[in-house]
Amino acid sequence: MLVRLVKLTIAADQIETFKIHFDSVKDKIRSSKGNLHVELWQDMHDPQMFFTHSHWESYEDLEAYRQSAFFDDVWRYTKTMFSDKAQAWSFLR
Repeated sequence: MLVRLVKLTIAADQIETFKIHFDSVKDKIRSSKGNLHVELWQDMHDPQMFFTHSHWESYEDLEAYRQSAFFDDVWRYTKTMFSDKAQAWSFLR
């Protein structure tokens, strides 16, 4: 299993829009082939800092998701709300 953490820094004036957007796409992410879990975390001290935390059956499943048209649409829109570059980490479990 692969665990993926993605750090997203969202512009202060986009936080609520970002949360609403994540809520609107999370079920579709969860239904992606190989996805076992996805959730959004918000830092308790820095409200602009978020992490997506997801579990995937394999690296290949994550990559297939990342190459999908759905991901491309979600990522393109989400990037418009960033105030800093995203960072990502993948862990084997």
